[in-house]
Amino acid sequence: MNTTKPYLVRAIYEWCVDNQFTPYVAVNVNSNTQVPMEYVENGEIILNISQNATDDLVMNNECIQFMARFDGAPRKMQIPMNAVKGIFAKEVNQGLTFSIDPEPDPGPENKKNSDQPILEQKKPKKITSKKPHLQVVK
Repeated sequence: MNTTKPYLVRAIYEWCVDNQFTPYVAVNVNSNTQVPMEYVENGEIILNISQNATDDLVMNNECIQFMARFDGAPRKMQIPMNAVKGIFAKEVNQGLTFSIDPEPDPGPENKKNSDQPILEQKKPKKITSKKPHLQVVK
């Protein structure tokens, strides 16, 4: 089964565009992430992915790819979906955050649910009861 993460990332991006907000992605930089390393702090980078800041933006189930300018020079960005920590609108600071696997880019057989939104990771409590305990009250 496919993870919901890329669908949620695209949905928040579209919500930002529809409301004329500036979408930003928070990225956990790993060996599979292609970003300008000189802007990485503590293994993370936050990137503007608005239409004004990017060219050739592609968001699929595996990664986010685009061209962006840093110090006037065009650079190709490639961010695997498992490295996306969150996506949010700058103006209202609303969006979604995701937990990150400590391992860079696990294969499908090793993939855990850690790239699911944090709220979705909670398992429903199993309710076990022998019989319903209802009483007729008059």
